[in-house]
Amino acid sequence: MSRAHAPMELSSDHAADFRVHQRLIELGAVSVWPGEFQPLVIRRTPKLIRQSDPEVYQLTLVLKGSGRLVLGRQEATCDAYDFHSNDSSRPSETWTGQEHTKIVGVQFPKAQLPLPRGRADQTIGRRMSAKEGVGALLAQFLTQLTSNTDQYTPDDAPRLGTVLTDLVAALFAHTLDTDTSLTPETRRRNLTLLIQAFIQQHLHDPDLTPRSIAAAHHISLSYLHRLFQDEDATVASWIRRQRLERARHNLTDPALRTAPIHSIAARWGFTHPADFSRAFRTAYGLPPSDYRHQATHSTAQTQHRVG
Repeated sequence: MSRAHAPMELSSDHAADFRVHQRLIELGAVSVWPGEFQPLVIRRTPKLIRQSDPEVYQLTLVLKGSGRLVLGRQEATCDAYDFHSNDSSRPSETWTGQEHTKIVGVQFPKAQLPLPRGRADQTIGRRMSAKEGVGALLAQFLTQLTSNTDQYTPDDAPRLGTVLTDLVAALFAHTLDTDTSLTPETRRRNLTLLIQAFIQQHLHDPDLTPRSIAAAHHISLSYLHRLFQDEDATVASWIRRQRLERARHNLTDPALRTAPIHSIAARWGFTHPADFSRAFRTAYGLPPSDYRHQATHSTAQTQHRVG
């Protein structure tokens, strides 16, 4: 822990048989660490700070369990699906609850956060919710990232680190109720991420259109289209691509092998089977039925070889 983060003192009533599982995911200058452990006390003393200070902020998403943080005269408690924040330059004590604890931690250089240092410092130690708004979006990003890192390449790491830092900055700014602290570029990226998350949640709705998306986010249709210029796609084509990918995944799912193709298409917002078939063939080079047959045949061959 001291080598990966900063020098600290650890103690536990379970020290004789302490169980912990932790991974370290490096995203450029940002690091993410999902972990599970027994009750634990973590202390960062003035002596340890003098010994070494990496000048970083730490944000922890509590997925299971609870905790309490004392930061000078400031004290905060957190439960499942809360965030708590810390600063490597300030003495602190953190207690986890008496049950098994599961977290996802984030550590990033203070200089990298696109917020004025004094403003960012005001968020440290505050309890922040991961159940709604920007906090929920950040929690979704972290849980998806840590659930399967195999889908990303080393070249993705710095870009993911930038997205993560922007989301943390948005959460800090929201906590301070001062989005004006964010740069225009960061606000733009965060809004795009919020819109994309909204689209993912409503792909099943056949009435999902650029106009309805703009109205839901209180922006003009023209501004919505400008946001998606950086995505190298129009809003409508981005929606269609996400729907097709969900449908493609369903077509290769053995549990759905008897589901009619038209019902899978309808599940993801395609109301006309012919339009779905045409769009699917354009995207993947085969009609949906042939694609499903090929995927099913390949899976059966693989299972036969393994058997």
